[in-house]
Amino acid sequence: MKTKPSECAHKPTDAAFTPLFGGAKLVLSETPKAVTPFGGLSSFVAFLGQIGFGARVMQAMPFPAPTSPNAIPLAHTFTAFLFAVVTGASRFAHTDWLRGDRALHAMLGLKRFPGNDTVRGLFRRFTPRHIEEFWRPLWAWLLTLVAIPKEGVHLDLDSTIFCREGKQEGARQGYNPKRKGRPSHHPLVAVLAEVQFMLHGWLRSGNCSSARGVVAFLTEALALAPAALKIVCVRADSGFFADELLTFLEAKQLPYIVVARLTGAVKRSCMALKEWTALDENYAVGEVELQLHGWQTKRRFVVLRERVREGKPAVGRMLIEVPGYTYRIFVTNRTGSAEVIWRDYNGRACIEQRIDELKNDLSAGGFCVREFFGTESAFLAVLFAFNLLSLYQRRIAPDKPYRQPATLRAQVFVAGAVLGLVGKQIALKLSTAWGGLAKHKPLLAAVLTWQSPTPPKLDSATLKTSPPPPDPVVITHAFA
Repeated sequence: MKTKPSECAHKPTDAAFTPLFGGAKLVLSETPKAVTPFGGLSSFVAFLGQIGFGARVMQAMPFPAPTSPNAIPLAHTFTAFLFAVVTGASRFAHTDWLRGDRALHAMLGLKRFPGNDTVRGLFRRFTPRHIEEFWRPLWAWLLTLVAIPKEGVHLDLDSTIFCREGKQEGARQGYNPKRKGRPSHHPLVAVLAEVQFMLHGWLRSGNCSSARGVVAFLTEALALAPAALKIVCVRADSGFFADELLTFLEAKQLPYIVVARLTGAVKRSCMALKEWTALDENYAVGEVELQLHGWQTKRRFVVLRERVREGKPAVGRMLIEVPGYTYRIFVTNRTGSAEVIWRDYNGRACIEQRIDELKNDLSAGGFCVREFFGTESAFLAVLFAFNLLSLYQRRIAPDKPYRQPATLRAQVFVAGAVLGLVGKQIALKLSTAWGGLAKHKPLLAAVLTWQSPTPPKLDSATLKTSPPPPDPVVITHAFA
């Protein structure tokens, strides 16, 4: 006797367990339906479709298309990694958890989802030439989608540490406060502060100083930016206190504020200061011009003095010769008051949050292969995912405060859903317990009615060499 389909759709088993806090036993069963915990990604997938993500990735891919009929397209493999990062993967091996998510595959338009070896193999193919050919055009395209404030943006520089356990290329012993003596990589990033956008990123060996290669790095970063992008100020900590960088910024006529190292000459100048402007009972500012050894010119130094108080940790450094105070010193080419310089630099604290989000929310340090440039390309892919998430949330909720990637994942992307049919049309049925259509339909509507912002006054040469963005259309997945 043939079993009816309805009778085997949900298979009961003898396995059962008692709820943690008592009650009737729960029986384990199974269903052939495609279920996903990430139904909330629907609006993000639609956003990628609206900006032409699939076509751009396929166009920029620097490798020839696979010739095997069974091979997965390279753009699909790259997209699979991107979504693994967005959904919380912290290692290449974690990309496998999406292989069984047939509902997500349908959202993306992927017939097959690559395994972690396939994803890892893609990044291991990257060389310096491939990085230039693939990432630079994608970054330049993404920058045209950023709505830059008329008053301009701050460009913040910083570096961080990725601890390594193996013998990967470029993993060297260097500054590593958490695991001293262990090999690491020392990446460098440039962030457009007001729009939460990663302008550029480098992976470097672990024995590099913070300022190593920063002039070449900034040269590349500025080449990516639209010509009309107004940089209000470049901000960096004391790791970038180097004459080479300051001279470069002055030649580019870029305003800067950089924390000064407390060298002997700088300390003596602080102690010799007689004129202080009190800001309140705890803070005072002063300034002095100095030409340090090896410099070709004098530069302005702004000094912040803070009174030491019980229960209030001070940010600056204490000088033995001047007890009771801590000092922070900035070198700048700006003409504003000392108080304005100090308060403007305080806004740089946001870059620490962005780096924490890269490391903790998107696991930027977790995707590593033996080859250095393969690891760098995976790092750039995480930065790229961060930028896409930033652009996406500015589209769906332009008036709401910025939400970090983990918050976006928890509040928007995690939503139970089942792939099914409505009439003859494939449908993603969202659970009402997770907000259902009432929560996610407005997000999808905001994405589908979006028009790309006009890029900042591109010159005619750029307009001739860059293909126009695709017309906004309603599509069901990232690869039309």
